Amino acid sequence: MILRKKSANALSGRPPTDGDGNHIHNEILLDLDPKESAIVFSELEFVRLKLHQVLHEPGDTLKSAYFCNSGFISILSIFPDGKSVEVGLIGTEGFVGLPLVAGFRTAATRAVVQGEGSAFRLDDAALMTIMRECPQFERRLQQFAQIMIMQVTQIAACNRLHEVEERLARWLLMSADRIASDSLPLTQEFLAQMLGTRRSSVNVAAGILQKAGLIVYTRGAVAIRNRSGLESAACDCYEIMQNQIREWQEPK
Repeated sequence: MILRKKSANALSGRPPTDGDGNHIHNEILLDLDPKESAIVFSELEFVRLKLHQVLHEPGDTLKSAYFCNSGFISILSIFPDGKSVEVGLIGTEGFVGLPLVAGFRTAATRAVVQGEGSAFRLDDAALMTIMRECPQFERRLQQFAQIMIMQVTQIAACNRLHEVEERLARWLLMSADRIASDSLPLTQEFLAQMLGTRRSSVNVAAGILQKAGLIVYTRGAVAIRNRSGLESAACDCYEIMQNQIREWQEPK
């Protein structure tokens, strides 16, 4: 699972909702103190995220940041021939729009919704202003940026070094963590795109995991049946990323 610390809101017993009654699940937003929370939420807009909705393409001007509140979002590296491979996953632990934190205005990747849900959208200009006014908020954004850099680096190595079935197991675990469910609506075509491989290779890899009793793979869906077994079948990358997040989140 994704490792998280108790948020200030959770510890205070304050109901996790925004001013319009929308439940807050995003970990960055939940972790803000009351003063900064009031400033940030005065500028947020609650939006629905549709399956396969593209939040930005490479080269797009970034006009908003999206704090994922449910579902999950894939970050893809796109090549000139149109092929793509996933280099990052974002769930309720983070947000889309990392270049804005560094003052950059354009996207280098594609961000696409792979598990429909919701988000809190923040205008780019408002984000810049709030970061200057809210040091805790800015620090949480920077911390998440480091987690994403670590994740992208590890996944890049994973895509180069590990077998498809190991990578598939790692990807299923990461996705299940982000939606807190062992049932994932996935197709062969989608999985091939995420893993940067052929559909036939995904079919073989899924067959290996299914034969081992770790998943049930049907047309358009994957259900995890043996979580611990799937963790053993995954490459070391999943554990490496989890251990690094644990180390960073431990109180010093």
